Amino acid sequence: MITINSHKQRHLFDPWVYLSPKRRKLLDESWAGLFQKQILLTLPAKTIASYFDKSMGRPTKELHTALGVLVLQQTFNLTDLETVEQFAFNIQWHYALNIPEESDSAKYMCPKTLWNMRIVVTENNLDEKIFTDATQKLIDTFKVDPSQQRIDSTHIKSNMRRLGRICIFSSGIHKFLVNLKRGHEESFQKIDSKIINTYLSKKDLGCFSRVKPSDSHKTLNEVSKDLFDLVQQFKNCDEIKNMHSYKQLERILKEQCNLTGADDNPVELKTPKDIPSDSLQNPSDSDATYSGHKGQGYQVQIMETFCSQEEEKRLNLLTYVEVEPAHESDAHGLIPGVESVKKRNLLPEELLADSLYGSDENCQRAKECSVELISPLMGAPKTEGLCLSDFTFTEEGCIISCPQGHNPVKIKMKNGRITVAFDSKSCQKCPHLSQCPVKEGKKFHYLRYSDKELRIAHRRAYEKTTQFQDRYRWRAGIEGTMSEYKRRTGVGKLRVRGLKAVRFCAVLKALAINIFRATAFLKAKQAKELCDSAIASAKIQIILFFKELFSAVKLFFIKVDNPNNRYCPIHIYFGTDFLRVHHHLI
Repeated sequence: MITINSHKQRHLFDPWVYLSPKRRKLLDESWAGLFQKQILLTLPAKTIASYFDKSMGRPTKELHTALGVLVLQQTFNLTDLETVEQFAFNIQWHYALNIPEESDSAKYMCPKTLWNMRIVVTENNLDEKIFTDATQKLIDTFKVDPSQQRIDSTHIKSNMRRLGRICIFSSGIHKFLVNLKRGHEESFQKIDSKIINTYLSKKDLGCFSRVKPSDSHKTLNEVSKDLFDLVQQFKNCDEIKNMHSYKQLERILKEQCNLTGADDNPVELKTPKDIPSDSLQNPSDSDATYSGHKGQGYQVQIMETFCSQEEEKRLNLLTYVEVEPAHESDAHGLIPGVESVKKRNLLPEELLADSLYGSDENCQRAKECSVELISPLMGAPKTEGLCLSDFTFTEEGCIISCPQGHNPVKIKMKNGRITVAFDSKSCQKCPHLSQCPVKEGKKFHYLRYSDKELRIAHRRAYEKTTQFQDRYRWRAGIEGTMSEYKRRTGVGKLRVRGLKAVRFCAVLKALAINIFRATAFLKAKQAKELCDSAIASAKIQIILFFKELFSAVKLFFIKVDNPNNRYCPIHIYFGTDFLRVHHHLI
């Protein structure tokens, strides 16, 4: 049975009247007030209702409330038990979720219900819908400008222990033996007792953590042979081959070893550089991969809006979040982000990114979507000699003259390449011939280049300009966003494992950043309005005071202390929003 309340329906009497005015004001100005007014109604209660039966089973928790609890759990980085306690007793949570009543059905949720609801959201990718719908609501409410955005990635880790190669082998064998003993007792009895005694007990398994560095290669050879023997022993048993733990053994063997086929030494360990970056890093989290720059785990692609006008105070929000394995290159993360924001009508006019995103292919594909990608090129630019960008070009990309002012004799275009011929007599007299990219041919001196090389040359030249530096300096701001993302939500080290669970946490924690930012922006806006109102009120009171004081007399004299004992009149001028007092000596 499904329970959904209409939070749009107004109450005849205010259900929060028992709160004192000051406490009510604090709630309205906090994240709780923003969540109730802007986020709660965007949660996909009707979508998740389709995964429950309308007539069978016990009534569900109110679905807006259940989804809101999942969001708040990730917002404040709480365990399941801590979440249940906060939901039961925290008045901010009650206000945010619009629960004024005091019944257990309204303000209590058991950990199993929380766990089941999280599974439904995770397995059906509803976390992305929660993020996009809520973010879109904030963008519409606060009129966020998406024309300027920036993108970057950050590394995060799931709840897994960092393992070396020996531990990867031994942990994989241990997991297989445990599962085999539970499900296939007869097959388990056929395994060599030495292997069982070595790998089955966690106490005995701990001996591998105390291996000396000098003995590590020998130990690694031994555990690799034991793993190979287990794989060979059950390779013809279909029931066991379908076990997840057996498939992990096969994966470890394939990624870490080479099969020699020799009887005395059938397994040969691969060198570390030959092991693929997407290899199994931990048997408990098969989705985690390895980045040579940041280590094991996952990476999150983040896109956010920004404002390049320092005098303007605007709200900046995260518009795109995507979780990837750690070995994925940032070069592949740009276009999916552009296409995602395009579907939601949040396409930026300019997008700032670091050099990993700035390939020529990404620039061209972004341009097709009407997005200008501002990113430096990879590699160091050429510092000596002349380059292609030193020549003078037409708008179509054809050369008009060389750096010395000589015009080309002829130009030929074929298969995407351009060949420009210069008079050999002029080139041979050129003092920069040794540094020029023009090469001597049979009849002429030739310069050959492609459209891609021309685009890269122009980008190299543009990077040296102050205009590029002034535009690109705003990219550094996303580093602060990554710090805030990890510091405020705890996304750097999660409590879960697996790509789906990691994505669920990372996406909802990104929504938490948007909620925090919108709350801070709203507070600052209200404080400014209050200050402006107070100043305007003070001006009006001053003007009214002087109008009443001098309504009868427009001019009076005061005696001043001066050598001539003269008088100084003060003229009072009344304006609409100011008051001027002019002193005139007479």
